[in-house]
Amino acid sequence: MAYPFQLGLQDASSPIMEELMNFHDHTLMIVFLISSLVLYIITLMLTTKLTHTSTMDAQEVETIWTILPAVILILIALPSLRILYMMDEINNPALTVKTMGHQWYWSYEYTDYEDLCFDSYMIPTTDLKPGELRLLEVDNRVVLPMELPIRMLISSEDVLHSWAVPSLGLKTDAIPGRLNQATISSNRPGLFYGQCSEICGSNHSFMPIVLEMIPLKNFEDWSLSMI
Repeated sequence: MAYPFQLGLQDASSPIMEELMNFHDHTLMIVFLISSLVLYIITLMLTTKLTHTSTMDAQEVETIWTILPAVILILIALPSLRILYMMDEINNPALTVKTMGHQWYWSYEYTDYEDLCFDSYMIPTTDLKPGELRLLEVDNRVVLPMELPIRMLISSEDVLHSWAVPSLGLKTDAIPGRLNQATISSNRPGLFYGQCSEICGSNHSFMPIVLEMIPLKNFEDWSLSMI
């Protein structure tokens, strides 16, 4: 999760988030190079009195400054489309969980099990135990197996919400009457925190999300204890 004064992205805990961070660094380097070139040219124009009378009429220069931006856009678009399709594709999910947004809590249903569903409310500040995080802890965590592809079906029963867990690279809108899909796959066990990322009313900031990723054997024991 994020820490105070953090400037970068949260540590990646899924293959998708690793790809997103690599793409972020790739795009940032291109932006940095373009910014450096523009700054250099502006500095050069302001500090030198020498001019080349035929530069502005040269066909070669016009060709370069037309083709070069197109090449740069292609270098950005191709990795972006690759990640977009990776996020959309899911084959043979090991588990399906349906998430419903409400004002102002989340409800979860494990569709592969009978009667395994619960609501997840934020724990009030007065009820927090030592070490628990304010505005991020919930009374019922979403427990999922690690290192397995999991399909999340996300919708809403009232207004627009957004189900987001930054360290897993997840952010999917919960829209009434529409079922959106997201893919979860965690490389390691742990607790992963998120929040509703769509302004949904007065208690919008009190809709935390907590995913608890555990080994498959522990998940089976947990699911048996919940049924």
